[in-house]
Amino acid sequence: MFHHSSKLQYEVRVDKPEPAFAKYLQQAIGGVEGEIRVAMQYFFQAMGARGDAKYRDMLMMTATEELSHIEFLGHAVALNLEGAPVEAKEEAAKDPVVHAILGGMNPRHILSSGLSAMPVNSNGVPFDMSHVYATGNLAADMMANATAESGGRVLASRLYNMTDDPGMKDMLSFLIARDTYHQQQWLAVIEELGGWEKALPIPNSTPEEHERMKDSYYFLNTSLDEPTPEGRWTSGPSLDGRSEYHVEEKMKPYGQKPDLGKARPGSGAQTEQE
Repeated sequence: MFHHSSKLQYEVRVDKPEPAFAKYLQQAIGGVEGEIRVAMQYFFQAMGARGDAKYRDMLMMTATEELSHIEFLGHAVALNLEGAPVEAKEEAAKDPVVHAILGGMNPRHILSSGLSAMPVNSNGVPFDMSHVYATGNLAADMMANATAESGGRVLASRLYNMTDDPGMKDMLSFLIARDTYHQQQWLAVIEELGGWEKALPIPNSTPEEHERMKDSYYFLNTSLDEPTPEGRWTSGPSLDGRSEYHVEEKMKPYGQKPDLGKARPGSGAQTEQE
C-alpha cells in the first residue's frame, strides 16, 4: 500500500520556461539513468528481498522516494513547457530554419502529452524496463544500485551545467545531493554485510569446488602490441582475501577450433554444405 502527499518532495521553480530543457529533463525521468529506472529497480528488489526484513524495508522506502523524484521532475518538465507553441506553424513562422523542429523541443510534448511530462527519455523513446536489475542476491543488487546512482548523479550534474535557470539549478542540486547519499547507502549495505572481503565473490554461497579457481585471479593481457597495464588488479591480495592477483601474458587457449560439421538435409542450406 502506498500513501501520497499533495506536496512535492522538493520545490520546483522555473524562472524562465525553456521547452528545449524540458526535453533534456526527460532523460532524468525515462532515461536509463533516470528515476523510473531506479524506482522500479528498488521496488522489484524489495519484493524479492529475502533475509533480514530491514533490507526490504529500506529498499521499499527508497523506491518510494524515487517515485517522488519522478513527480517533481514531471512538474519541472510541465513548467518548462509553459508558453511553448501548441502548433508547429507558430514556431515555424518565426524562422523556418532555426525553428524547423520547434526550436529543439520534443514534438511529442505537443502531440502526445499536451505540454506535460511523459515516461520517455530525451529522444522520446519510452522506458522499457530492460535496465531494471533485481537478482535476488543482496550484494549484487547493491552494486547495481550504486552504479545506477552514479550514472544518475552524472546526468544530474550535466543537466545542472546545461541550464542558467536558478530554479532548475536549485532543484538539480537537491537531486545531486540525494544521489550522493544513495551511492553511500548501497555501499554501506555491502560494508554491513562484511565488506568486500566477505561480499565477494558474488554469490559468496557458491562452493569453491564449483569454481575453476586457477582461473579466478589473473588479469589476461590480450593485446598483441601493448604491455600489461599494471595496477591494483595485477598483483597483491585479492579483494575477497582468497588468493593473489597475477598476470597471464600469453595464455594458451583451452578450447578447440569450432567446427559444426555438415549441414543437415532439409535445413535450407546449400547442397555444398550438406
